[in-house]
Amino acid sequence: MAARKLAITGGKVIDPAQGIDRVADVLISNGSIESVTDSSTGSSYDGYESVEASGKIVSPGFVDLHTHLRDPGQEWKETIITGTRAAAHGGFTTVCAMPNTDPVQDSAAVVGDVMRRSAADGVVRVLPIGAISIGQHGKQLALMGELADAGVIGFSDDGNPVTNANLMRQALAYSVEFGMPIINHAEDKKIGAGGVMSAGAVATRLGLAGVPTEAETAMVARDLHLADLTKARLHIPHISTMGSLAALRSAKECGVDVTAEVTPHHLTLSDEWVFGLKGEVPEAVGSAAYDTNTKVNPPLRSREEVEAVIDALNEGLIDIIATDHAPHAATDKVCTYDEAAHGINVLETAFSSVFALVDAGKISVVRLIESLTAGPAAILRRDLGSLKKGFSADVAIIDPGSKWIVNPEQFESKSVNSPLAGVELTGRVVTTIYQGETVFDLSVVNETGARS
Repeated sequence: MAARKLAITGGKVIDPAQGIDRVADVLISNGSIESVTDSSTGSSYDGYESVEASGKIVSPGFVDLHTHLRDPGQEWKETIITGTRAAAHGGFTTVCAMPNTDPVQDSAAVVGDVMRRSAADGVVRVLPIGAISIGQHGKQLALMGELADAGVIGFSDDGNPVTNANLMRQALAYSVEFGMPIINHAEDKKIGAGGVMSAGAVATRLGLAGVPTEAETAMVARDLHLADLTKARLHIPHISTMGSLAALRSAKECGVDVTAEVTPHHLTLSDEWVFGLKGEVPEAVGSAAYDTNTKVNPPLRSREEVEAVIDALNEGLIDIIATDHAPHAATDKVCTYDEAAHGINVLETAFSSVFALVDAGKISVVRLIESLTAGPAAILRRDLGSLKKGFSADVAIIDPGSKWIVNPEQFESKSVNSPLAGVELTGRVVTTIYQGETVFDLSVVNETGARS
């Protein structure tokens, strides 16, 4: 793509796919990785533009397996342009676009349109996910072969679980032919009908209808059995309960071809955030309560469940982190908790929010980066998520000591629905390079006040 030659020098290169965790220089030429070479004092590379990275972490560009770009059909929430710019600001160089658009990504025509416009307007790579069923109605399978030929990387009716077990079995069986995962929304909506947050003491205190954890666990268990039956690839999105983790562990031990993701918010926020005090528990429920920006599906869980998913990510039971970036217009959130839409704006805060767990000693920075790079790339079976020679020059440069306060009004995203507004985070992506070109440079934003 580019004739530009870059030398990223002096940074700590962390590339879990290659087992690299040391100070080194990364050389980029013609949009591809040329080499990762040991850094030496005063290293210079004739003909290369220098990017000084001393004191910073140099990582492969992040890969997000679960993004809602809302385009086509809901452009007042997000567009391919704003969504990919938000991705770049968060260090993501690849995002997988969920199919719950309008029209739904259930045909080659719609998928082709998304791919063409993403190539023209997006600043990072967009890989579409095709619908499992026509219109995401759960009644008739979409033409999965046609979608595979059109370029999708998997199949999902995200937001709408495939409740018909036989249809789900058929989808899994057909997917074997294409070697692509089925990503079924993990929820039995009948179990959680009417609920707006996780069932438990916080929901009771706030007087909100609760969703039992079994709503997720029941669907996960069913899908694992069907994946075992069909020998298909299953990917479990936004896993959040101990019951689901137990079922996942059992399935993996039995050889089921399954992977799982967890979101940044399910790793870092508990149901206590619904009190509106950034995780603090008040003596009396006050006016800050019922923060609709905390309403998400699956709902934020108890502290015990949060600790369980952290442990599961650490040990590799949960394979990756995926954002489930779900931008919403103000009208979707400025309302009662019952009426508010589910979803959190995540792309621009994902890394920094989970980096807090690194500072707390709960996860290593290598595991964090692996779960955002090599892990999702392996699920996609694409040459991404690594700084290997010849791979696309997709790079995120991180300042681990940078402190910043989240201000959604400064997001590149079109929407501002983040419960982290006003929260100070440590660790920030400062530069993102996609195919050898700089698509985000924080220093440019800071100096000019303009969006880069």
